[in-house]
Amino acid sequence: MSEPISASDTNTIEISQETDRPWERLEELADAGDTESLTTYLESLSVGDQALALSRTDEAHLQTVLTSLAGEDAAELLRHLSESQAADIVETLPAEDAAAIVHEMPSDEQADLLGDLDAKQVSAILEALPHEEADAVRKLTAYSDDVAGGLLVREILRFDYSTKVADVISTLSENADEFRDYDVQYAYLTDAENRLVGVLPMRNLLFARRSDPVADIMIADPLSLRDDTPLDDLIDFFETHHFLGVPVVDAEGKLLGVVHRNAVDYEATRAAENDFLKSQGIIGGEELRTMPLFLRARRRLSWLSINILLNIGAAAVIAIYQDTLEKVIALAVFLPIISDMSGCSGNQAVAVSMRELSLGLIRPTEMLRVWLKEVSVGLINGAALGLLVAIVAVVWDGNPYLGLVVGLALFANTIVAVSIGGTVPLVLKRFGFDPAVASGPLLTTVTDMCGFFLVLGLATAMLNQLI
Repeated sequence: MSEPISASDTNTIEISQETDRPWERLEELADAGDTESLTTYLESLSVGDQALALSRTDEAHLQTVLTSLAGEDAAELLRHLSESQAADIVETLPAEDAAAIVHEMPSDEQADLLGDLDAKQVSAILEALPHEEADAVRKLTAYSDDVAGGLLVREILRFDYSTKVADVISTLSENADEFRDYDVQYAYLTDAENRLVGVLPMRNLLFARRSDPVADIMIADPLSLRDDTPLDDLIDFFETHHFLGVPVVDAEGKLLGVVHRNAVDYEATRAAENDFLKSQGIIGGEELRTMPLFLRARRRLSWLSINILLNIGAAAVIAIYQDTLEKVIALAVFLPIISDMSGCSGNQAVAVSMRELSLGLIRPTEMLRVWLKEVSVGLINGAALGLLVAIVAVVWDGNPYLGLVVGLALFANTIVAVSIGGTVPLVLKRFGFDPAVASGPLLTTVTDMCGFFLVLGLATAMLNQLI
């Protein structure tokens, strides 16, 4: 006989259900209008559960949740979401409420968020922000996400290089609340024209005489980067320098802010994710299943409709050699093996070319060099794979000519695949196309067509020996 369920067991079940469906509890608290309980509940959720709850909560309840929270708490909540999710949520809010949240965000996150909103919404939010802050945000949103200006933060400690040590210490003490969320390992020293002249490690203040100017203890002529420095160069910089951040200046050397290593790492990861999505035919950036149905379908279909036309070409090759395939049905077993193995070899070549392009190790004009390097690998790997599949064919069918056909076809198609995989990204890059989008589908289609043609063409030539 089973034991009765205790009150503690009932509480455990209720908590488990709340954890499984946190958005339902969030909607209940929003309807109740209990701000304190709402804040406490959100704080009890993990970052992942917060994102899940917000993404599943309907628009009306989202507005209630975010407008009930203090601006600082709402901003912190949105930081745990993807940029597209955060933008979708902010778009549902009145401009004044959205501005209160944006005001509490670091400058780089402000620029990222507003960059994902439509121009009308951005204009309304900026109108609701303090004038000086709105001007600064406008300048940052003018930059692309993949340059230093689009990644920098303005919240830094900056002082005139003639300031006394005592005055710096006094300023830090008097504005402790404001500087609490700043990266305070360094201060940045400028001249009267706001040009960067030095960096001041905070630890140097501990042992300096209060009457000395900070210029005496600063690091003069520090490394800095221009605001138009691209993401690839930022990645290279942080790979070669063990800095947590680097100051960013404009063309006149005026200090704009600092780019932190973690911001560059995040943007590099996001760029890699976008490239992967593009390579899989997800056009238009990040896709989440909470997005509108027809938007998701349209983004996918735009590439699938092109891809189906390319695959019709591969199917046409089989149609041409239909008679041969009917007479030697064993060929049908090896067609997918040859196309798939060649495609894998080609994708390896694509990956290497994409990586070297991103690191600046090759130029789009070096197609001959890349082709020769890939053919060298293709000859070795093609011979090994061709021999292996030939042995399998002979053991399975007992006909050495079948082994010869499929072995030669895989050998030749591997060379074709690595040649295409290595050079197509360079060709696309040279003519201004995105190699992440087109390299994979082009490679797949061409290797399929060539593989089918080689197998069926060789089989037709040796038809008498195969029958």
